[in-house]
Amino acid sequence: MKKISLPIRFGLVTSAVLIAYFLILSLFDKHINPAFSFFNAIITGFGIYEAVRLSKLQLPNSFSYTEGFKTGIITGFVATILFSFFFLFYTTEVDSNFLPNLMQTLNGKFDVDIGMITFIVAVMGLATSVVATLSVMQLFKNSRNVPQNQ
Repeated sequence: MKKISLPIRFGLVTSAVLIAYFLILSLFDKHINPAFSFFNAIITGFGIYEAVRLSKLQLPNSFSYTEGFKTGIITGFVATILFSFFFLFYTTEVDSNFLPNLMQTLNGKFDVDIGMITFIVAVMGLATSVVATLSVMQLFKNSRNVPQNQ
């Protein structure tokens, strides 16, 4: 149970930061600009980095690439799922004009409904989680390089 509690905690915190960032953007009416969503990858990556780092600090002898990868993936997936539910709630209950405003920002080139947008947000978050986890694990994996004689 202890191995899974760490990534779930970091996933909850990461999703809270993602939600707070989205709400801060909405205060300034910048949440309809898709360019600001690139910072979500940085937030998610940092949450995954911290979860893997703490996992390696807690279990330095038994830490493996597989354990670190699982920690990162669970952290990112928890954050993404919770943020996607928040996004669905926000777009249906809080700001019903969000989707039309977003489509207007995109010059009306796409004809999608709220379910499709939520699905896209979830897929983007899951993809970001996988890429961030693979990137972070390059920093924390145990090297198997053989030292060369000099």
